[in-house]
Amino acid sequence: MAGMKTPDAPGRPLDADSGEPLHLQVRGHLRAQIMNHSLPPGTSLPSEAQLQVRYGVSRSVVRQALGALADEGLIERGRGRGSTVAPRREHHRLVHQTSGLSAQLGSTGANVGTEVLSLAVQDADASTAVLGTEQVLALERLRTADGVPIAVIHTWLPVPAFSTLTAEDLHDASLHAVLGEKFGVQIASGKRQIRAVSGDTDLLRLLELEASSPVLLLEGTSFDQDGRPVEVFSTWHHPDHVVFDIDIQSEAAGLDPAGGPPSSPAADTPDAVADRARRLGAELLEFADDLSHHGS
Repeated sequence: MAGMKTPDAPGRPLDADSGEPLHLQVRGHLRAQIMNHSLPPGTSLPSEAQLQVRYGVSRSVVRQALGALADEGLIERGRGRGSTVAPRREHHRLVHQTSGLSAQLGSTGANVGTEVLSLAVQDADASTAVLGTEQVLALERLRTADGVPIAVIHTWLPVPAFSTLTAEDLHDASLHAVLGEKFGVQIASGKRQIRAVSGDTDLLRLLELEASSPVLLLEGTSFDQDGRPVEVFSTWHHPDHVVFDIDIQSEAAGLDPAGGPPSSPAADTPDAVADRARRLGAELLEFADDLSHHGS
């Protein structure tokens, strides 16, 4: 079938002295290739006989390994057609947009759930100094999509501006939506950073990940419609269920001459350009008038 491929690279040697059962070693090797997309969805796996030769194990070991992968939903097994890598249920996050994870997932039809893990006032520190308050409201949440944990979110909000925010407000709700409805605050801009990090024990437990699993960390600061800092956040995403999407464009397309963010098409209409020119001319005349008065 077009687009399908059968991996033919030799498998890594199994360690008979490791204490780990051979079927788990075979399963782990195949699972790693599926998760890192060396074996993308739709790929046909080698036959049971080929896997026996590759790993030097019995057919029962191969069948146990494939059965475990099928139980995880990572492969599909069919009588007479072998095993193929199953389609993955991935949730895509547009990190260049100000809308939060809840709103983006909800727009795709996913059943989004939010559990508030903690909500408390604490002293501000260096990481939350941008909020400009001595105390902050620290919020921890677990977000699920279709019942599967996909993100742990830590958010810090300025006090006293949001002191009346409650855990009940945020149960199965979007924080940004609540800020708009309850406080009249709209998230208009922000700064974001993405990195891969190792998860600690509590984080991995919440995301139902194995020990030493990496997670995708999105950190940032958000600003309201008046340019005031509203939140500092860190969100740890499940690496198997969340994909970050970023829209890109040519550096020459839409960039402000001064190096600022892309301007909207409406801002570059002839009337808008003329208006900016008139304002700039008035400012220059005022500046020249000030200079002449100071020089006289």
